[in-house]
Amino acid sequence: MSRDMRNVKPPTHGTFICTTIALVFGVSSAYLGGQLSTHLHNQKCTTKGWGWQQLCHITTTPAAMWQGSTTGLWTGIIFGAFLGGIVCRRR
Repeated sequence: MSRDMRNVKPPTHGTFICTTIALVFGVSSAYLGGQLSTHLHNQKCTTKGWGWQQLCHITTTPAAMWQGSTTGLWTGIIFGAFLGGIVCRRR
């Protein structure tokens, strides 16, 4: 074993907690962002007739879900990492 590897400390329990906080915030924000984006994009379909409205929902939902969940994931992970850092910092 090299000299550098002997001085490396294993991750602490606090690191696991901080990482978990960031990931939980990211996943929950991805879900909520996808739902919110889908709802907002589907509001454009309300002025059309029934058949066109269903077709509009089918075409807008995948893109809206992808856009909202990706945005929510990034925002949630960044916010969760910030919050986890505040909670887990050493005093």
